[in-house]
Amino acid sequence: MAELGRAALLVTLGLSLYALVAGGAAAALGRRRLALSARNALLASFFSTLVAACVLVAGFVRDDFSLAYVAGHSSRALPLQYKISAFWGGQEGSLLLWLLVLTAYSALAVWFARRRARDLVVWVTPVLGGIAVGFAWLLVAVSSPFDTIAAPADGAGLNPSLQNPYMVIHPVFLYLGYVGLAVPFAFAMGALLARRTDERWIVATRRWTIVAWTTLGVGQLLGAHWAYQEVGWGGYYAWDPVENAALMPWLAATAFLHSVMIQEKRGMLRVWNVTLVSLAFCLSLFGTFLTRSGVVSSIHSFTQSSIGPWFLGFIVITVVFSAAMIWLRLPQLRTTARLESLVSREATFLYNNLLLVALCLTILWGTAWPMVSEAVRGEAVVVGRPYYDFFLRIFGLPLLLLMGIGPLVAWRRASLGGLLRVFAWPAGFALATGVLLIGLGAGSSIPGLIAYTFSVFVLATIALEFVRGTTARRALTGEGVATSFGRLVARNRRRYGGYVVHASVVLLAIGIAGSSAYDSVVEGRLARGDSLGVGGYTLTYRELTERDGPNATEIRAVLDVRRGGDELGTLAAGKNAYSVEQQVSNEVGIRSDLLTGEDLFVIAEQVNEDGTVFFRVFVKPLVNLIWLAGLVFVLGSVIALWPDAREERRLATRYAPVGETRDTPATT
Repeated sequence: MAELGRAALLVTLGLSLYALVAGGAAAALGRRRLALSARNALLASFFSTLVAACVLVAGFVRDDFSLAYVAGHSSRALPLQYKISAFWGGQEGSLLLWLLVLTAYSALAVWFARRRARDLVVWVTPVLGGIAVGFAWLLVAVSSPFDTIAAPADGAGLNPSLQNPYMVIHPVFLYLGYVGLAVPFAFAMGALLARRTDERWIVATRRWTIVAWTTLGVGQLLGAHWAYQEVGWGGYYAWDPVENAALMPWLAATAFLHSVMIQEKRGMLRVWNVTLVSLAFCLSLFGTFLTRSGVVSSIHSFTQSSIGPWFLGFIVITVVFSAAMIWLRLPQLRTTARLESLVSREATFLYNNLLLVALCLTILWGTAWPMVSEAVRGEAVVVGRPYYDFFLRIFGLPLLLLMGIGPLVAWRRASLGGLLRVFAWPAGFALATGVLLIGLGAGSSIPGLIAYTFSVFVLATIALEFVRGTTARRALTGEGVATSFGRLVARNRRRYGGYVVHASVVLLAIGIAGSSAYDSVVEGRLARGDSLGVGGYTLTYRELTERDGPNATEIRAVLDVRRGGDELGTLAAGKNAYSVEQQVSNEVGIRSDLLTGEDLFVIAEQVNEDGTVFFRVFVKPLVNLIWLAGLVFVLGSVIALWPDAREERRLATRYAPVGETRDTPATT
């Protein structure tokens, strides 16, 4: 089986190399048949990569420990779902997953764009082929998952922190986001190579960008929930370098999704948009480099390996190539359209972009500083949480406010009187809420109070937009409220889907502010029968239990939970001892109040031989709004992504290749 896997990767490398070389030659020389064969090679590379992936999965399922990668990341006692997720539990397998997702995206993107953007696809094919060559080469020559050894009786097992249901899906979503950013990048570079600097590449990749952005966002929330439940430290985001590596391309892609609207509407920011999409993709490569190279210390990263220099070289090539293309096409990218007023929708989108990029770059600097300091001083200096929290407040709070201002400001130029009329009641409602919160004691955290007040303002402006739109439609059509509302959203899916996404960000902001600025914590060593209190809860240590799980010994301290005079049941927290892996993991106890969004969070930090347990207990207000925000985020993204036949016809007519109409199919 190992030979089949290696052969499949060699085929992928050959097909990708052909797509790069033959595709580039075909595009430059105008050879239609050669371009078609290069595109077919790119399509075929997915199937050869799929064969390699199936071989590796079969190795895990069959406990084929003659594969060094399987022996190092699995065991006979490992449950089936974790044997499958062990595929991406190490460096080689995760690189193969990267290549599999890349070839799948590449095949789908060039296939669906072959008619509408045929003159771009001939250039996009070699760009995607070049990216695939880089990853296929790493898997073939540097870090193969199909290296063989003398098969041991059992494998080393999987890291206990990865034996969690979230780790079955969290990395997949992250990779769908990371790798998906290759599609808009390839189309942007293809447009520059083809000297097509209009909006067609943006239109061709809008949905691909939203899919990548959405899955990357969902992947981060799934990872946050995994950290919250599995790592056992009482939080969900620690500004870990690899966590930051996923956040940075998401911020850059968020800026891009906003700024492309200005280019589509006004023909502005062409240079900026190509730069943003290049930044987003390069940051996704940088995040992969951080995880794979072992240059940073992180629970998410792998050990030091030989792959680092190769990956760094790949990033340098990508940065130089994209920067050179932007510089060479500057004359064509320049536009005569100018910002007419600092008080306009274009201006608010620009402010939004500047803040997002500023936050992204400050996170990048903090993440890269240990590497920079080690290179300069010979000592790695880690940037602490206060640095990131400071800049999150400096840039994040104005961003939150702009989410409420931007959608209500007119294009081109807005009058002062119009702004006062539009913002009067949302601003008044937000200020009244802020005063009420101070009266309720929320003034103990100024950043938290500002976040709550701005969040109310944004929710009020979103509600105002829905009410105004529904009312206007009812006045025109005489439809009922529900019908008018549904058809309003259906006819403006991109706009109102965006508003729903904004609402999800507001829920996220409220959840973060509540759980970090207003949480309570207490700790203590308890014997059986002892109690401790926190945030209105009383917890009494009842007993210590031990049982054998599927592949670990599970030790749990059971506590009775009361609030006031009400018995709320029991909560268990403790340790899992993994015999194969020879490791122990924290297993937290969480009681969620879905009505208030509050969590009671218990960590059994130390279980002593005499039966006493050292507990750390948190009360996290509103933390469940963070997870609710994820569901609302997906809903908004689905609304924005849902096909709109009217928009498709309009765009097909507007961006039809010269000499064609939307009824005249083009062939590649």
